Amino acid sequence: MKKLMMVVAAALLVFTAACSKETSSNQTETGANTGGDKDKPRVAFVYLGVPGDGGWTYEHDQGRKMMEEELGIKATTVENVPEGADAERVFEELAEKNDIIFGTSFGYMDAMYAVAQKHPDVKFLHASGYKTLDNLGTYLGKEYQSAYLVGMAAGKMTKNNHLGYVGAYPIPEVIYTINAFTLGVQSVNPDAKVDVVWSNTWFDPTAERQAATSLLDKGVDVLAAYQDSPASIQAAAERGVWGIGNDSDMSKYAPDYYISNPKWNWGPYYVQTVKAIMDGTWKTESYFGSMKDGITDIAPFGKNVPQEVKDLVEAKKKEILDGTFDVFNGPIADQSGAEKVPQGKEMTVDEILNMNWFIKGIEGTIPQ
Repeated sequence: MKKLMMVVAAALLVFTAACSKETSSNQTETGANTGGDKDKPRVAFVYLGVPGDGGWTYEHDQGRKMMEEELGIKATTVENVPEGADAERVFEELAEKNDIIFGTSFGYMDAMYAVAQKHPDVKFLHASGYKTLDNLGTYLGKEYQSAYLVGMAAGKMTKNNHLGYVGAYPIPEVIYTINAFTLGVQSVNPDAKVDVVWSNTWFDPTAERQAATSLLDKGVDVLAAYQDSPASIQAAAERGVWGIGNDSDMSKYAPDYYISNPKWNWGPYYVQTVKAIMDGTWKTESYFGSMKDGITDIAPFGKNVPQEVKDLVEAKKKEILDGTFDVFNGPIADQSGAEKVPQGKEMTVDEILNMNWFIKGIEGTIPQ
């Protein structure tokens, strides 16, 4: 799996004990927990962006706040850390002063793996990656369950059966979410098609708006996006097109044309993980939480979504929660029509996490 690296000028990271300070690379560290309660671990979080993005980083930061409140720990946060060589330096310096480090972007994987090998007494937790060590675990959630539900709503809201989706990067995490969204659309509207373009960004409002505009110009009447910014749904609203965001409740950015979107809730995971490390029961794992675990959900529906659409989605959500429905249950065919999942078979977690193909009904390609 690949991610393009965000290019940000490297600069010296200055640590502070109880305040925040910006460096010339716009990296910010706040709330360093050195010198506090010696019975509690020193915890750090590394963010690709800033909590103000309103999406992915915002929800991780909300989870951090929940952990702090419940466990009485003041964590260090380092913002605007690019996915590249600079990330390894940041993790190395944090490992000298912390006991637990959470890295919240896929592109940190190799940096965290390298640093974890040199600091076996520090626990590293990496969001969305797949490499593990005795002191390095990974964590993610079944966002595809939420994507399916939002896809159902989108399939009911479209009038011309032409929907658009702005993908971030062509990695399995994004690919299986787009596939799940499309399966949800098709479950209520078999004739609908989903047109996919790539922005190759996580947070770049200008690039994401351009990608969204390319789909709007093709006539889509529902537009979904897998980025941290609300640029795509804002562009959609300006055209009178329904929008679907990602990661967090984005209704305020396009209130009249907002449907819903997949939403994260990292707090319970951060609380239980830090507690397990504190009491000595933690063991490395590849955590993949479900909607039932509470790690993922859908944001509240927009004010103009019809009640019958809400009721339809809520009924399916109940099936997901009680385990009577699985999103990736066959038969499922790929874009060429070839069967990928036979009737009656469910995809395994490993198959989902390595998905590199689009289902039938998606227009667009996966760059190799």
